[in-house]
Amino acid sequence: MTAERPLAPQAILVLGLVAERPMHPYEMFQTTIEREEDRLTKIRPGTLYHTVDRLAAGGLIEVVEVRQEGNRPQRTVYAITEAGRAALAGSLEAILERHPVEYPELYLALSEAHSLPRQRVVELLERRIDAMRADRQRVEVAAEAAHARGAVEMFYLDVGCRLATLQTQIDWLVDLVGRLRHNDIEWIDDPGSTWRTKHTTTPAPPQSSPAQNSSPAQDSSTPQKVQNS
Repeated sequence: MTAERPLAPQAILVLGLVAERPMHPYEMFQTTIEREEDRLTKIRPGTLYHTVDRLAAGGLIEVVEVRQEGNRPQRTVYAITEAGRAALAGSLEAILERHPVEYPELYLALSEAHSLPRQRVVELLERRIDAMRADRQRVEVAAEAAHARGAVEMFYLDVGCRLATLQTQIDWLVDLVGRLRHNDIEWIDDPGSTWRTKHTTTPAPPQSSPAQNSSPAQDSSTPQKVQNS
């Protein structure tokens, strides 16, 4: 059954791990680091342990063993429950099936970019493109390293989607920068901007009222000075 509201990302990761096999929290953390799953959500030992506690309190995972190895602290091993499997499946189905309305900051900035000078927008987008290319290279290196050590592809399906999305956005932004540089896109601060000419009007000077234009009339009630002869 598709969940109305998917679980939080870290809860999904934890449930996915214990669905593979029972684990203690430290093993969960080590596995996420080995698989570089911090690319999917922020993972810290403290927050992971807190997530484990919440899932256990909610009946989605349960304690199946407490291990004691030498002088090391006890390790509490958790396994997924039937309710946990249902919650995991429902969350994954909801995320995979739906295409929710999102509001990326980039879309907002692009729609209002005309408020900045053309050249400034070009400079900023070029910096963004450089950062995106660096990110793409980092993801490619990580993917190659995972492949070299024999990682199973099903744990890294997101990488292909991430690379395709990055490359598509890079290509589109590079084209946009070129069009801005060559003035193929009208800009609000262009001297000959037809939009600006059409929508910007010079306010007319204030018009004087008829009373202001005419000389003030003498009040008949005001006594007139009579010159002495």
